[in-house]
Amino acid sequence: MAKNPSDGHNLEVAELPDRGEIVLTTVREITPHGIYVDLDEYNNMNGFLHISEISTGWVRNIERVAKPQQKMVLKVIRAERSRREVDLSLRQVTNEEKRNKLIEWKQKERAITIMGMVKKKLQLEDAQFNDIAMRMEKEYGSLYEALEAASKKGEKAFASLEIPEMVEKEIIVAAREKISSPKYEVGAIVEVTSRAPDGIKQIREALEAAVGSSSVAEVKVTYVGAPRYRIRVVADDYKQADKVMNSALEHIQEEVGKSGTFTSKREMSRKYGGMA
Repeated sequence: MAKNPSDGHNLEVAELPDRGEIVLTTVREITPHGIYVDLDEYNNMNGFLHISEISTGWVRNIERVAKPQQKMVLKVIRAERSRREVDLSLRQVTNEEKRNKLIEWKQKERAITIMGMVKKKLQLEDAQFNDIAMRMEKEYGSLYEALEAASKKGEKAFASLEIPEMVEKEIIVAAREKISSPKYEVGAIVEVTSRAPDGIKQIREALEAAVGSSSVAEVKVTYVGAPRYRIRVVADDYKQADKVMNSALEHIQEEVGKSGTFTSKREMSRKYGGMA
């Protein structure tokens, strides 16, 4: 297993990133032809961002793009084991991919800090600490997801992991102190029309009813542009948010469907919050 000094524990990492993978990097050197970076999640493996992959347009001054030690979110476009250097792209990274990667990185840093506090307080040996961290990651996919579960579910989160009781309790205490419950948001764009004499009133009442349709989630309706409206549902659980959204859409369709038209298109769901 490779050791990343900043992690605070050992993690087994892939030797090479996959093509198309979004990676976090640190700028090492800027040249007229491109930018050399270190891949933070791959033991500072060498990466190169060619000037042609910085922007779809002409880059007049490459030094305005980044500075040494700056973090950059990039996409892998070529990774060959023999070269030990990864070709990267900035222009192929979407705003959504960048946002999600930065959130992931911040969550990882927070998880490392929390687990480091637990290790120091209990004076855990590296071998025991690494074993516990790996169990948590295997069960939940990441340390942060495991800590979120600990904050929300307490001892139930680690019921099958066989973590020593003293360590388990300390992780739960630290997680509840440092991590708040996350929120899940689902969205949809609806198009609603009505041929009824009081069609506008009918649509308004249907939308207002959708907003007040749940006591366990927050439902908001905003005007996009006739006849389009955006519906957002925010809840503590994704399944809960999804269920409320389906119920709201069904209600609107029932109210206006017979005397008008109704279509809906779901938007990308997202998770946010979770850091105290």
